[in-house]
Amino acid sequence: MKTFPIGGIHPSDNKKWSKDKAIESLALPDQVAVPVAQHIGAPATPIVAKGDKVLTGQLIAQATGFVSSNIHSPISGTVTAIDMLPCGQGMQRQMIVIKREGDEWVDTIDRSTELKRECTLTPQEIIAKIKDAGVVGMGGATFPTHVKLSVPDGQKAEILIINGVECEPYLTSDYRTMLERGEELLTGVEILMRALQVDKAVIGVENNKPDAVAHLRDLIKKNNYRGIEVMALKTRYPQGGEKQLIAAVTGRQVPPPPALPISVGAVVCNASTAVAVYEAVQKNKPLIERVVTITGKHLEHTHNLKLRFGTTFQTVVDYAGGLPEGDVKVINGGPMMGRAVVNLAAPIMKGCSGITVISGRDVARHKEQACIKCAKCVAACPMGLEPYLLSKLARKKMWDRAEEHNIVDCIECGCCSYTCPSNLPLLDYIRIGKQTVMGNIRARALKK
Repeated sequence: MKTFPIGGIHPSDNKKWSKDKAIESLALPDQVAVPVAQHIGAPATPIVAKGDKVLTGQLIAQATGFVSSNIHSPISGTVTAIDMLPCGQGMQRQMIVIKREGDEWVDTIDRSTELKRECTLTPQEIIAKIKDAGVVGMGGATFPTHVKLSVPDGQKAEILIINGVECEPYLTSDYRTMLERGEELLTGVEILMRALQVDKAVIGVENNKPDAVAHLRDLIKKNNYRGIEVMALKTRYPQGGEKQLIAAVTGRQVPPPPALPISVGAVVCNASTAVAVYEAVQKNKPLIERVVTITGKHLEHTHNLKLRFGTTFQTVVDYAGGLPEGDVKVINGGPMMGRAVVNLAAPIMKGCSGITVISGRDVARHKEQACIKCAKCVAACPMGLEPYLLSKLARKKMWDRAEEHNIVDCIECGCCSYTCPSNLPLLDYIRIGKQTVMGNIRARALKK
């Protein structure tokens, strides 16, 4: 069974807590704070003002550059403020605050549940609709999808890869989407293939989801989805990393930055992104909601919830029965790559596929000890880096050496910290170092 060639680990997937929970719709919030930066790239610019009436699905902030993304209102009502407010990590972000009044939608959005499969649009028209709808990568990276589909001159897409791996422990939102919205997903894949002008697509799914593999294969055969294959992959973290998935499916290795997947003829999109593409192109529906897993061993209830962006973390946690007693950590995402939420009043955004509540002994950080040079972190790194060295260079603020040792290649998967017997927070320091080095690289580029 196929997998990526180096590194990786096998943490307990802990998906049993939510994998059998069907998708349910969460009640609309009375008020939302909508960040204008829910994507990689330049923040969108607000085009509404305090006191304006808006409809569900209405454009409220416009992309300001090529690598940027439109933002639409997730509810209908009145704009009450445009202000700097704290996000989940406590940092100030510009947000548009809207008080809900009913649920009136833009009249061009098709809200029917009927599948619309036939698409006769040109690749350029498809990409334009995806751009207008503000679709971004929903696996967590939030890279604007229209940019990913705009293949640079001199390069050619050969294969579309759909990431249905969902290797992050606990999370099951993509899994439930594959099971419950399979036809919309596959139609979205057809649309993406048309946009890229490729005749082959592979949906990669780890073999711990055999029912999702069987279900999608059955739909492909029954409804004659041509050129689409479902590939069962070995369960191994981080199988869902873009470069790891490309290596597993095609055997090709993406070169170091600035090279991108298109350099080896591949374009990768998340499974939930494919559904969002279907809705954008066939239903004129902008990206204003998604499925989010709320899970944890000690939660009273776990769910896979379809919710509007701007819904707060607190609302979702309360719906799950509230936080357990004692020490608790709320994570935006899963425990490996997710980030701790320090402000539960903050809004959920496009890149949030799950909320993981860790409590009890799992919360505690063990006492750091001296590095014993065991090289377990090196063996586990799927990028072939030396995490112990990169972490040390970041601690000592040796940014030039960190850059020389390819710190920007780190995909922040957390395999190094997971395997370290000395309990060193390797990833924490590497993240700091990576951000600093990338800032230095951008500063140098601006001087040229």
